[in-house]
Amino acid sequence: MGSIVSNLIKVIGNRLPTVHLVAASVCAIIIGFTLMLVPSEEVSATRGDNSSTRVAQQETLKLDLDLGSDTLSGNAMPNTPTAAVPAPEQEITDQKQAAAIEAEVDKQPVDAPEVPIKAAENWVDYKVTSGDNLSTLFKRAGLSARDVYLVSEATRDKDALKRLYPGESLSFLIENGELKKLKHLINPLKQVVLEQDGENYNIKTLEQTPDIEHRFAQGTIENSLFLDGEKAGMPSNTIMEMAALFGWDVDFALDIRKGDSFRVIYEEKKLDGKTIGAGAIVAAEFTNQGTTFATLRYTDSKGNTSYFTPKGESMRKAFLRTPVDFARISSNFNLSRRHPVLNRIRAHKGVDYAASTGTPIKASGDGKIIYRGVKGGYGNVIILQHGNNINTLYAHMSRFKKGLSAGSRVKQGQLIGYVGQSGMVTGPHLHYEFQVNGVHKNPVTVKLPHADPVAKSERASFQSVAQTLMAQLETYSSTQVASAE
Repeated sequence: MGSIVSNLIKVIGNRLPTVHLVAASVCAIIIGFTLMLVPSEEVSATRGDNSSTRVAQQETLKLDLDLGSDTLSGNAMPNTPTAAVPAPEQEITDQKQAAAIEAEVDKQPVDAPEVPIKAAENWVDYKVTSGDNLSTLFKRAGLSARDVYLVSEATRDKDALKRLYPGESLSFLIENGELKKLKHLINPLKQVVLEQDGENYNIKTLEQTPDIEHRFAQGTIENSLFLDGEKAGMPSNTIMEMAALFGWDVDFALDIRKGDSFRVIYEEKKLDGKTIGAGAIVAAEFTNQGTTFATLRYTDSKGNTSYFTPKGESMRKAFLRTPVDFARISSNFNLSRRHPVLNRIRAHKGVDYAASTGTPIKASGDGKIIYRGVKGGYGNVIILQHGNNINTLYAHMSRFKKGLSAGSRVKQGQLIGYVGQSGMVTGPHLHYEFQVNGVHKNPVTVKLPHADPVAKSERASFQSVAQTLMAQLETYSSTQVASAE
């Protein structure tokens, strides 16, 4: 760079006077110094692309210097590019395009911050079996007696975990040896959840409401109500409910005959599209030895639900026809019967129901216990006093229900004792008597008084429901028969 400046001064010195020579020398020195400060392209490249802005500034400065040199020398470079000055229209177009690009960028979705995925909880389930309690289940889950104590304290004043029944389940969430959560699944619709909160546990009861659908079943008795009901597709608890509803009019231990028939509309409970059980019977008919009995469910304006005949009479009688379920009559009411032990004619003033020892015995009606104890050949006996001068007697019990004594009040269907063979008998059975005004009546054939019928204020509403339900029974039955054909 120094040799270039020296040569330039010599050339100018040969052609110009001294004053001009000094001025030209000063200008040459300034230009040379300026050129020394401008880096070449190679140097800029070795420094790396620090930023596009710096490169653009360097290119602009170099271009300006080149143009300045050409101007000073008085020679125009034919191939030197000149800066283009944009036209006003082009500048407006470029501004619009830039604005459009900026708007499009603003429209692009901003990435949402990632939400951490919650780790799955590792629950361990244990079924409740016969004889289980909190201690046995906690031990099975690897927990200590202290855990049992803490949970028991947390539920002391609550209904939670007070009773565990076979078929239910307990689920444990244990982390680092500590019980974090506990779930008691009572049934598919109800569960109790305990969650650790320091040294205590918070308790929540979660209940769900199932979807209800109606199902229809009908069949003919060929073997037994239970077997033929199952053959028709009825759940076992629906069969038992039907027997209970018609139990005031039909003795299923004595009266049922081959060729009897039934048809039933009942509720089916569903949760998330899956069947979880059967609900109540909506309407049913049972034909026994040519006589048809019908029952309809009705809920009155006060929310009370009961079953009535199509005429509005209560299905519920003041007395149960039989005080034991599905027992077999081993000896009928007979005032001239020969006693099996004494071997002589001795009136049999009741009905004997053969059943295994321990079978539950129910009070046939609301009443008061007027005798509880041993009574000669009857063995263990309970006598109930009811309204309308009616008494009932229950003999040969193996034992009495705890908590009952003379003077205790009982309700219809309440457990009062268990079948046995105490007294003068040849095998386990219940001897049952029915007395009206002190006179023995045949419990199988005596006309039983009804409970209260549909109230007069509910008659119109009931008749509308009754007509609808009876029509549905006919429609379902006809449709099923047509499908079978």
